[in-house]
Amino acid sequence: MDRVKIIECPRDAWQGLQEIIPPSYKAGYLKELVLAGFRHIDAVSFVSPKHVKQMADSEEVMQKFLAALPPNEQPPEIIGIVVNEKGLERALATPGVSTIGYPYSVSAYFRRANANMTRAESRTLVETLNKESKVANRGLVVYISMAFGNPYDEPWGPEIVEETLEWLKDIRVKTVSLADTAGNATPEIIAEVFERANQAVAGVELGIHLHSRPGNAEAKILAAYNAGCRRFDGALTGLGGCPFAGDELVGNIRTEDILAAARKAGADAGVDESRLTKVLAMSNEIRNRYTHAPIAR
Repeated sequence: MDRVKIIECPRDAWQGLQEIIPPSYKAGYLKELVLAGFRHIDAVSFVSPKHVKQMADSEEVMQKFLAALPPNEQPPEIIGIVVNEKGLERALATPGVSTIGYPYSVSAYFRRANANMTRAESRTLVETLNKESKVANRGLVVYISMAFGNPYDEPWGPEIVEETLEWLKDIRVKTVSLADTAGNATPEIIAEVFERANQAVAGVELGIHLHSRPGNAEAKILAAYNAGCRRFDGALTGLGGCPFAGDELVGNIRTEDILAAARKAGADAGVDESRLTKVLAMSNEIRNRYTHAPIAR
């Protein structure tokens, strides 16, 4: 049976919420994900609390999470997002963070707005992250935002994504995720970009991070799967996503939809779906208590 890897992304689901979720609740949520079989979790970020106050407690969350795991439970891969060298220092000093994540944008506008960096500065930072993560025996995943289109009227095309991927392969980055940041990619664009990218960088683990309306999600997931994708980012109930998409229904791809699409494709996602009830209830409790987002159906 074919196997797909799901990266569950509570960090992306929570980071834009204005009301702070208690760190003990976050830690308990992460524990329930592990008990349900999730082995790859984008859990925390190490960025300025002034800009992302929801993630100011990442060190405390990780401490509580590790303490909450059953003694015989192997910790999962935990991805910690950084946007500069200060964040890298924090991530490397935090027990349990096994992979560094960095959002690299092919959009000059988004790169300035998100990290206030030029293209050259951002590439220099990626090279530093790659070197330092290897020295510290940590993994690195680079996300390419705007990989499936650009809403800012800047030049865009699959060849721009391919050039970025070839550069990442040249500096020996092993894992890359293509992001549909604004959530407006069609299944056809997803298939074309992913297939071309996958062929251009054979040997790199290439994944996908999609945003979508719930009704459009399955077609996008299956388009990526049929183009060769076996690594999918998702968030239970679809909470989170891109705030500038201009559509409150556009959020992270629901992990439930990835699981359903995997079943339809005859693939195994390695998740015990019978144990999702509790963590889904916790996700909807977060919607009720900390957001005004409707409960996912």
